[in-house]
Amino acid sequence: MSDDPQTLTCWLCERPLGDIVQWHHPVPKSKKGKVKVPIHPICHKTIHANFTNNELARIGEDAEKIREHPAIAKFVAWIANKPADFDAPTR
Repeated sequence: MSDDPQTLTCWLCERPLGDIVQWHHPVPKSKKGKVKVPIHPICHKTIHANFTNNELARIGEDAEKIREHPAIAKFVAWIANKPADFDAPTR
């Protein structure tokens, strides 16, 4: 995988990435996670607003399991047609 934002897609929402790219550990570093995946800042905030590090460690690196969560599924559907660098407050 290239680190060029023009060729990357977001691990969570699968939209193309914009100018601002964050790197998310699907399994948190505090739980011995080593893998990093590219993600939009708003998607990153949404994951951490809905899951604890312990929950993320149990789920592992499977983005599909994260997307199955009702709040995340609603978020992914909502953000699907937004521009790559779209941002908004998260709860």
